[in-house]
Amino acid sequence: MFTGIVEELGEITAVEDLGDACRFRVRGPVVTEGAKHGDSVAVNGVCLTVVDHEGDEFTADVMAETLVRSSLGALSVGSRANLERPMAVGARLGGHIVQGHVDGTGEILERKPSDHWEIVKISLPADLTRYVVEKGSITVDGISLTVVDAGPDYFTVSLIPTTLALTTLGHKQPGDPVNLEVDVVAKYVERLLGSSRGAER
Repeated sequence: MFTGIVEELGEITAVEDLGDACRFRVRGPVVTEGAKHGDSVAVNGVCLTVVDHEGDEFTADVMAETLVRSSLGALSVGSRANLERPMAVGARLGGHIVQGHVDGTGEILERKPSDHWEIVKISLPADLTRYVVEKGSITVDGISLTVVDAGPDYFTVSLIPTTLALTTLGHKQPGDPVNLEVDVVAKYVERLLGSSRGAER
């Protein structure tokens, strides 16, 4: 489990095509400290398993399913990526509950800069709109954010200078893809309500 509080902005240093998968090598001095084979690291919000690590870099295999359902397939050598290790037991939950299981991808539609923050508008797939509400939580490229406005096919978030400086959202432009993970609590509530209604019939 993750919190959506990005620990560092890493860099893709190698991409190896494995046919029905690919292998990324990622530079991240913070997340590789004490890393072991089999550990998890969220890369732009996608939970990946450390295959190997050397120095300040680690490698992770990405299945075709993940490449299709997330924006990881658009990464290349030199791409920046948000990195986060799983939350330690007993640690503070600074963001919200993030599984690292991407529900879909959106696209940066618009950026509106202000003196002290920036409003970013992101497209929202139709099958995810019911889970996104004003002032609710959403994960964008692994970043725990609060929804400012929830439209029929988009939502907006307000980014503070720290988020702009230390994550991919400071660099992405209109047209760029982002990974989206909706609040898992909303999905459980929907499932439970559906089950209870079915039982009443």
